[in-house]
Amino acid sequence: MTNTNRRNFLQQASAISAAVAMPYSLSAMMNMNLSKRKFTLDLSPGAIGVNASQEELVDYCIQYGFESLAPSTQYLMEEDAGKLKALTDKMKKNKIVWGSAGLPVDFRKSDSIFKEGLANLSKHAKALEKFGATRMNTWIMPNHADLTYRANFKQHTERIKEMAKVLADSNVRLGLEYVGPKTLMTANKYAFIHTLPECKELISEINEANVGVVLDSFHWFTGGDTKEDLLSLTNKDVVACDLNDARANLTADEQIDGKRELPLATGVIDLKTFMEALVTIGYDGPVRAEPFNQKLRDMDNDEALKTTVKAMKKGFDLIGG
Repeated sequence: MTNTNRRNFLQQASAISAAVAMPYSLSAMMNMNLSKRKFTLDLSPGAIGVNASQEELVDYCIQYGFESLAPSTQYLMEEDAGKLKALTDKMKKNKIVWGSAGLPVDFRKSDSIFKEGLANLSKHAKALEKFGATRMNTWIMPNHADLTYRANFKQHTERIKEMAKVLADSNVRLGLEYVGPKTLMTANKYAFIHTLPECKELISEINEANVGVVLDSFHWFTGGDTKEDLLSLTNKDVVACDLNDARANLTADEQIDGKRELPLATGVIDLKTFMEALVTIGYDGPVRAEPFNQKLRDMDNDEALKTTVKAMKKGFDLIGG
C-alpha cells in the first residue's frame, strides 16, 4: 500500500533555495566522535529526493556514512527471502540499522478508508518485526475543514489507539509528528495540534505505551516550543527525529511547511540547543533530514546525498559529532 502523507502535496509547493553542494570528506565522517550521542545519522531517501532500490540505498549508506536507513515495509513484505537475507547481512556487517518506516494508513479521512488501511497494517508491522525494525511514524495535520478541535482530537485518539494496538502486537512503536507552522494551522476553518505540549496531551489521551512523538527542529521552532519542552521528554517518548533549518528573512509565524532548508543553511533555528537536548534525554533513534527543498530534489542521487550528509554532519558537530 502506498503511504499516504502530506509530502505528496507539499512537493508541489514552489521551489526554494537550497544549501549549495560542497565536497564531502568520508574520512571526516568516519572520525566523528560518537561518545556524546546514541542517535544515528539516518537516510530517509524520499525526504531528500533520492530514488533508489532498497539494495542501492544500503550501498549509499555505506558509501556516504549513514548509520541507519528508513525501511520500506512493502519491500520487506514482497522481496525474495534470499535477497532479504543478503541485504540484512550486509547491513549488519556495516553496522547499519533500521530507522523509522512511514505509516501505511490514512487515518484522516472517512471511516471506510481508515478501516481499509487498518486491516492491512498488521502485515506491515509483522514485516518490520521479522527484520528487527521497531519504529513507524506519521504526522498530525494542524487543521481541519469540518471537525472542531475537540471532535478532531477525539477522532485522532480513537483511530491512533486502534493502530497502536495492532503495532504493539509486533513490538513496533508509533511516532506522531506535530506540524508547527501557523500558516498551515490557519489554512482550514478549524485549527488543530501544532505544538509539542498539545502532541503530548494527545499521546497521553491515547494511553498506549508504544505511542510517542516525532520531533522536528522546524516544527519545534515554528510551534514556539522551548528547550524545556524538549527536556520534558525521555528517550522512550521519542520515536524519530528530523533535523532542518528555516528560511531566512521570515519570522517563525511566516514560515511555510513545504519550504525549508538543510541544517545550518541559514542559522535561523537554534540547532545547538535542539541537538543538546537530544543528547541530554539519551535519544537513541534515527535523526534524518527532511528539508522539502526543491533544489535538493532536483539533484541526482549522489549530489543530493553528498549535500545532505555534509549538512547533517555540521549539525552533529554542534554536539561534538
